[in-house]
Amino acid sequence: MNKSLLKFVTDFGPLIIFFYYYYDSDKDLKVAIPPLIVATILALAIVWFLEKKIPKVPLLGGLLITFFGGLTIYFDNPIFIYIKPTIINILFGLALIFGRFFTQEPVLKKLMGKSISLTNEGWEVLNKRWIYFFFGLAILNELVWRTQSEEFWVNFKVWGLLPITFIFTAFQIGLINKYKTNE
Repeated sequence: MNKSLLKFVTDFGPLIIFFYYYYDSDKDLKVAIPPLIVATILALAIVWFLEKKIPKVPLLGGLLITFFGGLTIYFDNPIFIYIKPTIINILFGLALIFGRFFTQEPVLKKLMGKSISLTNEGWEVLNKRWIYFFFGLAILNELVWRTQSEEFWVNFKVWGLLPITFIFTAFQIGLINKYKTNE
């Protein structure tokens, strides 16, 4: 199977299944979350079977979906699934802050250093921007789920957070070009 098709199916398949069950059940999270959990676990298993490894970010996302989705079902309270994006973004932000103490360089350089060659100053600036971005997303998620309807939050999580992330990433191209090295 084509690697980019596999990545698309394993990344977005669970989300498509979630949307299908959410809207098919008249917008009931209790109905949509179990298929989401099963589809996420299945997607991770497919990646493991074909690649013999699971990247850390999808693995963490799968664990948190299973954990917070399970809490939502068990306690019959959607607050747990609402706060999942907040927790993930805070964890990513904290990892970028505190990772430096363990690696002696920005964590982003450890993660992306083979695909992007930047000066040390460039890595520092990019790392700080992503820290602010992750904490900003956490705050934004909290504002949306606390002030809007569940349906609005569900749609915002996909059609809002995903484009915001793509746009933020695109805006980093100028910084990358400014601090690019010729290695």
